[in-house]
Amino acid sequence: REATRLASFKTQRTRDAMKPTANKFNSASAMQSSPGRSFDRCTSTSSLVDGAEFAGGRAAEAPVDATLVLADGTRLEGQSFGARTSMPGEVVFNTGMVGYPEALTDPSYRGQILVLTFPLVGNYGVPSASKKDASCGLPLYFESDAVQIAGLVVSNYSEDPSHWASEQSLGAWLAAAGVPAMSGVDTRALTKSLRESGSCLGRLEVDGAPPPPPDRAGFVDPNLRNL
Repeated sequence: REATRLASFKTQRTRDAMKPTANKFNSASAMQSSPGRSFDRCTSTSSLVDGAEFAGGRAAEAPVDATLVLADGTRLEGQSFGARTSMPGEVVFNTGMVGYPEALTDPSYRGQILVLTFPLVGNYGVPSASKKDASCGLPLYFESDAVQIAGLVVSNYSEDPSHWASEQSLGAWLAAAGVPAMSGVDTRALTKSLRESGSCLGRLEVDGAPPPPPDRAGFVDPNLRNL
């Protein structure tokens, strides 16, 4: 009898332990009443990484539309975060996970619209351009002294970088350099197309940009001029 009562007691404890309980971690009402947070509204395209999901987050500016137009007629729409200008170039891709300051200043990308496949870009900002390598005097964080690309296309852009070496955001850096950029594009699907069909000419067009000069009108192949 004692053995039977003990077995029955253990069984009841096991059942009680398996019953669902409401607490502050899994209660929907607790989340809805949590002060200082809003779970039904984003104020940034990168709200999960820039802190804009909190009530004290930075107010987002009105988005500016941008379009990547390919020579084959394909049009990919998104939002601008660089210079308010339109630029032609050869559309190519880069699959690196980090190192966009180096890639964007690489002279081998001169005159090209660069597509980055990594899903989040800009989260660690842009470091100082004044710091030099003591052994050779060249820029410490860059491949040259200027942004070389004609335009940049990414999937998701983080407006508020967080890194100890960051001195400005990627968007501010590109705007100062006169280089347009856009986010909101399925860059991996675009890269797959470029990989299968080869690089192609394109234009990164930003709404409200002034008319381009004659040498930047239409599609321009950087391989046909002396770089």
